[in-house]
Amino acid sequence: MALPTPYALFLGNETDVSNAKTAAGIAHWQRENCVCQIRLENGTVDLSLADMTVQQAVKSGAKCLVIGVANFGGVIAPDWLPVLKSALEAGLDVAAGLHARLNDIAELRNLAEKYGRKLYDIRQPEQVFRVGSGVERTGNRLLTVGTDCSVGKMYTSLAIEKELRMRGCDATFRATGQTGVFIARSGVCVDAVVSDFISGAAESLSPDNAADHWDVVEGQGSLFHPAFAGVTLGLLHGSQPDALVLCHDATRETIEDYLDFPIPEFGHCMETYIAAASLTAPNAQFVGMSINTSKLNDIEAHKYLVRLEHHHNLPCCDPVRTGVAAIVDRMLKINDSSGDRP
Repeated sequence: MALPTPYALFLGNETDVSNAKTAAGIAHWQRENCVCQIRLENGTVDLSLADMTVQQAVKSGAKCLVIGVANFGGVIAPDWLPVLKSALEAGLDVAAGLHARLNDIAELRNLAEKYGRKLYDIRQPEQVFRVGSGVERTGNRLLTVGTDCSVGKMYTSLAIEKELRMRGCDATFRATGQTGVFIARSGVCVDAVVSDFISGAAESLSPDNAADHWDVVEGQGSLFHPAFAGVTLGLLHGSQPDALVLCHDATRETIEDYLDFPIPEFGHCMETYIAAASLTAPNAQFVGMSINTSKLNDIEAHKYLVRLEHHHNLPCCDPVRTGVAAIVDRMLKINDSSGDRP
């Protein structure tokens, strides 16, 4: 993807970092490409980047204003427009990973043309996908799955890829959401793919590869989410995972924003994922659990992880707090015990 760097991250007037997860993810994994953060007057989310105006960002070397907000419904708020227009006038390209398209807003499109700037709508795929085939592919694949949305699937996937590469393993992070695409500069936002083609998009994202190669596929949604289970199922079938990691937020008891839907018991979650995966990946297995413990103190987090590990007999890690070495240890045993598998 020809997205110019470095970035100025636009946080709008967000007060909850979970609604600015695109910016937070970019700042965590690609900090070297982040010049600053730009906030509206009432915004309190702070990514520990320099606060700048658009003009200051340009003087500091920024090339692209990235809308770092991932709001409900993926809309472009009217009070963002003055900043977006100012960015184009000052010489920045503008990028978004929202369902709403920058290029559908005439005044932005006209300004971009006038000043020779570009508008990047990265959520809308430009590729044409086939329907899924279900045909087995060579190489190894891990898919992160969740008890809910926004529980750490991308962080877990990136941490696993990093750990594999540190060990000298051949591995590729496969982005399936807007934040991951900004970080990897490639991928497919599968929740914007027509439902009939999601599994085919996942197949194209992780094609045949060498026998010892690992594609680490970023999960989306959750089979237990009343709105977004469909994208999860298509991604599960198309990625054909050899390995699965269950991701969860340690403080969450119900599906986010759906308080009538409790988080299912973890054993039931894993059984359901295995049953669904078996259509195209009959040997899929869980190799660990990844828990977001950011809202727990060190003692609480340690007890939580140890309790889960003993109960489920799986490595339980926090990708930020503890790293994912134990999960990668279990992953690599798949290769060691696979014999003649492709």
